[in-house]
Amino acid sequence: MPGVRDISAEAFITAYASHLKRSGKLEVPTWVDIVKTGAYKELAPYDPDWYYVRAAAVARHIYLRKDVGIGALAKLHGGRNRRGNRPSHHGDASCSVQRKICQSLEKIGVLEQGPNGGRRISQDGQRDLDRIATAVVEAAREEEEEEEEEEEEEEEE
Repeated sequence: MPGVRDISAEAFITAYASHLKRSGKLEVPTWVDIVKTGAYKELAPYDPDWYYVRAAAVARHIYLRKDVGIGALAKLHGGRNRRGNRPSHHGDASCSVQRKICQSLEKIGVLEQGPNGGRRISQDGQRDLDRIATAVVEAAREEEEEEEEEEEEEEEE
Protein backbone atom coordinates (compact mmCIF):
# COMPACT_ATOMS: atom_id res chain seq x y z
CA MET A 1 0.00 0.00 0.00
CA PRO A 2 1.53 3.35 -1.00
CA GLY A 3 2.25 5.85 1.73
CA VAL A 4 3.13 9.51 2.01
CA ARG A 5 6.81 8.77 1.30
CA ASP A 6 5.99 7.14 -2.03
CA ILE A 7 4.44 10.16 -3.78
CA SER A 8 5.72 13.61 -4.64
CA ALA A 9 5.38 16.35 -2.05
CA GLU A 10 3.52 18.65 -4.43
CA ALA A 11 0.88 16.08 -5.35
CA PHE A 12 0.27 15.08 -1.75
CA ILE A 13 0.15 18.63 -0.36
CA THR A 14 -2.36 19.82 -2.98
CA ALA A 15 -4.56 16.75 -2.41
CA TYR A 16 -4.47 17.02 1.38
CA ALA A 17 -5.06 20.79 1.31
CA SER A 18 -8.16 20.30 -0.84
CA HIS A 19 -9.30 17.54 1.56
CA LEU A 20 -8.88 19.86 4.55
CA LYS A 21 -10.82 22.61 2.79
CA ARG A 22 -13.65 20.29 1.70
CA SER A 23 -14.03 18.69 5.13
CA GLY A 24 -14.47 22.08 6.80
CA LYS A 25 -13.14 20.78 10.12
CA LEU A 26 -9.93 22.82 10.12
CA GLU A 27 -10.48 25.98 12.13
CA VAL A 28 -9.11 28.92 10.15
CA PRO A 29 -8.34 32.12 12.12
CA THR A 30 -9.93 35.40 11.07
CA TRP A 31 -6.56 37.06 10.40
CA VAL A 32 -5.39 34.78 7.56
CA ASP A 33 -6.21 37.31 4.84
CA ILE A 34 -4.05 40.11 6.30
CA VAL A 35 -1.10 38.43 8.01
CA LYS A 36 2.39 38.07 6.56
CA THR A 37 3.99 34.65 6.87
CA GLY A 38 7.36 36.04 7.97
CA ALA A 39 9.05 39.23 9.10
CA TYR A 40 11.15 39.22 5.92
CA LYS A 41 8.04 39.28 3.68
CA GLU A 42 6.53 42.46 2.29
CA LEU A 43 3.02 41.23 1.51
CA ALA A 44 0.52 38.61 2.64
CA PRO A 45 0.17 35.49 0.44
CA TYR A 46 -1.83 35.93 -2.75
CA ASP A 47 -3.44 32.48 -2.53
CA PRO A 48 -6.64 32.70 -0.44
CA ASP A 49 -6.23 29.02 0.55
CA TRP A 50 -2.63 29.38 1.76
CA TYR A 51 -3.56 28.32 5.30
CA TYR A 52 -4.78 24.91 4.09
CA VAL A 53 -1.67 24.45 1.94
CA ARG A 54 0.62 25.32 4.84
CA ALA A 55 -1.33 23.00 7.17
CA ALA A 56 -0.94 20.16 4.66
CA ALA A 57 2.80 20.86 4.34
CA VAL A 58 3.19 20.90 8.13
CA ALA A 59 1.26 17.63 8.51
CA ARG A 60 3.42 15.96 5.83
CA HIS A 61 6.64 17.25 7.40
CA ILE A 62 5.69 15.98 10.85
CA TYR A 63 4.57 12.66 9.33
CA LEU A 64 8.02 12.13 7.83
CA ARG A 65 9.83 12.91 11.10
CA LYS A 66 9.18 11.97 14.71
CA ASP A 67 8.95 15.02 16.98
CA VAL A 68 9.03 18.45 15.34
CA GLY A 69 8.95 21.75 17.19
CA ILE A 70 7.65 25.14 16.15
CA GLY A 71 11.16 26.53 15.63
CA ALA A 72 12.03 23.77 13.18
CA LEU A 73 8.85 24.45 11.21
CA ALA A 74 9.63 28.17 11.18
CA LYS A 75 13.08 27.45 9.80
CA LEU A 76 11.67 25.07 7.20
CA HIS A 77 9.10 27.54 5.88
CA GLY A 78 11.47 30.50 6.04
CA GLY A 79 13.05 32.11 3.04
CA ARG A 80 15.48 34.67 1.76
CA ASN A 81 15.64 37.89 3.77
CA ARG A 82 16.60 40.55 1.24
CA ARG A 83 18.46 43.28 3.07
CA GLY A 84 18.86 45.94 0.39
CA ASN A 85 22.41 46.26 -0.93
CA ARG A 86 23.76 44.02 1.82
CA PRO A 87 23.97 40.26 1.26
CA SER A 88 20.79 38.24 1.71
CA HIS A 89 20.44 35.85 4.64
CA HIS A 90 17.92 33.23 5.67
CA GLY A 91 14.91 34.54 7.56
CA ASP A 92 12.65 32.30 9.62
CA ALA A 93 8.91 32.24 9.03
CA SER A 94 6.44 33.49 11.61
CA CYS A 95 6.34 31.19 14.64
CA SER A 96 2.83 32.38 15.46
CA VAL A 97 1.50 31.10 12.13
CA GLN A 98 3.22 27.73 12.65
CA ARG A 99 1.85 27.47 16.20
CA LYS A 100 -1.72 28.26 15.15
CA ILE A 101 -1.56 25.71 12.33
CA CYS A 102 -0.31 23.04 14.74
CA GLN A 103 -3.05 23.93 17.23
CA SER A 104 -5.77 23.70 14.59
CA LEU A 105 -4.37 20.35 13.37
CA GLU A 106 -4.38 19.14 16.98
CA LYS A 107 -8.06 20.11 17.33
CA ILE A 108 -9.06 17.89 14.41
CA GLY A 109 -6.91 15.03 15.75
CA VAL A 110 -4.13 14.91 13.15
CA LEU A 111 -1.31 15.96 15.52
CA GLU A 112 -0.62 15.45 19.22
CA GLN A 113 1.89 16.76 21.73
CA GLY A 114 5.03 14.64 22.01
CA PRO A 115 6.29 13.52 25.44
CA ASN A 116 9.68 15.21 24.90
CA GLY A 117 8.26 18.41 23.45
CA GLY A 118 7.29 19.14 19.89
CA ARG A 119 4.43 17.72 17.91
CA ARG A 120 3.98 14.25 16.46
CA ILE A 121 1.44 12.67 14.15
CA SER A 122 -1.41 10.82 15.87
CA GLN A 123 -2.66 7.40 14.81
CA ASP A 124 -5.82 8.88 13.32
CA GLY A 125 -3.74 11.46 11.48
CA GLN A 126 -1.40 8.82 10.13
CA ARG A 127 -4.33 6.77 8.88
CA ASP A 128 -5.86 9.88 7.29
CA LEU A 129 -2.64 10.88 5.51
CA ASP A 130 -2.04 7.33 4.25
CA ARG A 131 -5.60 7.21 2.89
CA ILE A 132 -5.07 10.49 1.00
CA ALA A 133 -1.73 9.23 -0.40
CA THR A 134 -3.37 6.03 -1.62
CA ALA A 135 -6.13 8.04 -3.30
CA VAL A 136 -3.53 10.21 -5.07
CA VAL A 137 -1.68 7.15 -6.38
CA GLU A 138 -4.92 5.56 -7.61
CA ALA A 139 -5.95 8.79 -9.37
CA ALA A 140 -2.56 8.95 -11.09
CA ARG A 141 -2.93 5.32 -12.23
CA GLU A 142 -6.40 6.02 -13.67
CA GLU A 143 -5.05 9.03 -15.59
CA GLU A 144 -2.22 6.92 -17.03
CA GLU A 145 -4.66 4.21 -18.12
CA GLU A 146 -6.92 6.77 -19.81
CA GLU A 147 -3.93 8.26 -21.66
CA GLU A 148 -2.84 4.81 -22.83
CA GLU A 149 -6.36 4.05 -24.11
CA GLU A 150 -6.43 7.37 -26.00
CA GLU A 151 -3.04 6.60 -27.57
CA GLU A 152 -4.22 3.15 -28.64
CA GLU A 153 -7.34 4.65 -30.26
CA GLU A 154 -5.21 7.19 -32.14
CA GLU A 155 -2.90 4.44 -33.42
CA GLU A 156 -5.85 2.39 -34.71
CA GLU A 157 -7.16 5.28 -36.80
